Amino acid sequence: MASRIKDDEIVRADLAEVIERHEVGLDEARPDAVARRRKTGQRTARENIEELCDAGTFVEYGPIVVAAQRRRRKIDDLIKNTPADGLVTGLATVNGNLFGAEKSRCVVMSYDYTVLAGTQGHQNHRKKDRMFQIARELRLPLVLFAEGGGGRPGDTDGGFHNSRSFYDFPKLSGLVPLVGITSGRCFAGNASLLGCCDVVIATRGSNIGMGGPAMIEGGGLGIFRPEEIGPMEVQVASGVVDIAVEDEAEAVKVARKYLSYFQGAVSEWTCADQRLLRNIIPENRLRVYDVRTVIETMADAGSVLELRRDFGLTMIAAFMRIEGHPFGVVANNPKHLAGAIDSDGADKGARFIQLCDAFDIPILFLCDTPGIMVGPEVEKTALVRHSSRMFLTAANATVPFFTIVLRKAYGLGGIAMAGGSYDAPLFTVAWPTGEFGPMGLEGAVKLGYRNELAAIVEPAARKKRFDEMVATMYQRGKAINNASHFGVDDVIDPADSRRWIAAGLRSSAPAEPRSGKKYRYIDSW
Repeated sequence: MASRIKDDEIVRADLAEVIERHEVGLDEARPDAVARRRKTGQRTARENIEELCDAGTFVEYGPIVVAAQRRRRKIDDLIKNTPADGLVTGLATVNGNLFGAEKSRCVVMSYDYTVLAGTQGHQNHRKKDRMFQIARELRLPLVLFAEGGGGRPGDTDGGFHNSRSFYDFPKLSGLVPLVGITSGRCFAGNASLLGCCDVVIATRGSNIGMGGPAMIEGGGLGIFRPEEIGPMEVQVASGVVDIAVEDEAEAVKVARKYLSYFQGAVSEWTCADQRLLRNIIPENRLRVYDVRTVIETMADAGSVLELRRDFGLTMIAAFMRIEGHPFGVVANNPKHLAGAIDSDGADKGARFIQLCDAFDIPILFLCDTPGIMVGPEVEKTALVRHSSRMFLTAANATVPFFTIVLRKAYGLGGIAMAGGSYDAPLFTVAWPTGEFGPMGLEGAVKLGYRNELAAIVEPAARKKRFDEMVATMYQRGKAINNASHFGVDDVIDPADSRRWIAAGLRSSAPAEPRSGKKYRYIDSW
């Protein structure tokens, strides 16, 4: 505001007071607070917001609010040391250069750890509630920088405050995209809001937990340092964190990229030479390959963003673009359990399908699975229930979805990667390396021909007969034979995959504008 005042203008006392109050909360007026952030290798709340938002578009709400502690502290102290009551929030555009101002509007809010450890105070709860209302009424995505220590016990003004934050924020789920970012310590109420977000982005060294050291000690559960509570090695592997990044600069960059998939198609794109897809999968069907290479090669250059990479290792869930259009891709990971679907993998895939469907993003399944995992140990993980989430979610999705069988499509796992039936997707095609069957070929031979094989006494002869039977079943189930019985829509040149996907999208009915939610909420898990 001060920049609007010309040097030769006479500034009235009332305007000067307003200008001064706004300037007190800026980083330039708080060198000690900025220095504390530098010591931990972190940025200030305002620095993060400035980098996230398009230049000059952030309009702040409640910047001169102070902590509700007038009964115990002087107002000058509160103005100086509790600017914005520890929550910087407002409206801005993000990615406006790609999608225009209308499609890029967002609500942005950041706890300020330099103000009372980013705790949730009486007034900043009111500010949050105000912004949640605006996000709901205007249908605006919301980005939350959640670092902070949870509820604040030291506020004195106004008595007990019954905040609506933990009611109004979850009700935004499924209505607008919710992006959570944290760096450093994020405990209690701050962590609860973070956990309600569609995606959680966290920096190296972050700690995320439902209670900090004081709460743990107060509950008689022991004495712990903050660094021992919910460290990244725990929260990444557990699936709490969707995307782990190095620092806040990378977190902001990733947040902008994540939001872009919900803002629409881009007009400019490039891609790799699609002929490279022809040789990614080895000719030897027993050799493993990296399905991430398939995704990166197939997608528009630089457009892939993977979620929960280190959780649910049997499944890969990622956003990408094809000819500029956003897609969600769900792929089996043959590098872990040969791509068999286990409980964590099913949860990861099903939740991602729900997220894409809720916001009308089409889905591509890349199938290479020997089926749903089996065995006494995996059944202890409630696999029956967890694996069924893949069927329930995909079968009830209303967005266009497509399936490409890269290699194995066996049993219920293959069916799950096609939404419950191979004729459920808008198209189901296979690469020449595709193979189909009721279960893995080797297992099918062992089960179906157990007695015949057991009757062969000499081990080498038994192995030779086993290999012959497997080869026969492979010929019977290979993609080109399956397609000749119209088991799938076609066997294609891998280099034509993008053409099929783009054609499928063009042939799909456009999503109808929604006035409300498709889902009541996005599953937090």
